[in-house]
Amino acid sequence: MKNRIDLSAMTDEQIVHRELDLERALMTHQLRHRLNKLENNSLLGSTRRDIARAKTELRRRELAAGLNQGAIHDKHVGSWAPGSVAAPAEAGGGFLKSMLDGSTPAE
Repeated sequence: MKNRIDLSAMTDEQIVHRELDLERALMTHQLRHRLNKLENNSLLGSTRRDIARAKTELRRRELAAGLNQGAIHDKHVGSWAPGSVAAPAEAGGGFLKSMLDGSTPAE
């Protein structure tokens, strides 16, 4: 079995941040796929499934606590900070260039 992160051991905030990171990664994979720069197409499906696992765990916790749908996500989404994206002049092309090259932007 593949290595999977145990979401039940994570805090609500960690799961929300993981979900947002995965959604960002999925956008990157989709863009690279459309431009024929993605070498491993299975990343699209596996990333979608990981997002679904995170959302399922959040919904399970909401139901257990008697909360409305999306309450945990809305509570913690404000504390998420994406990877620091430098200005285009500093990174030599900016966010999109780093997505296409597969590199990380300068800090």
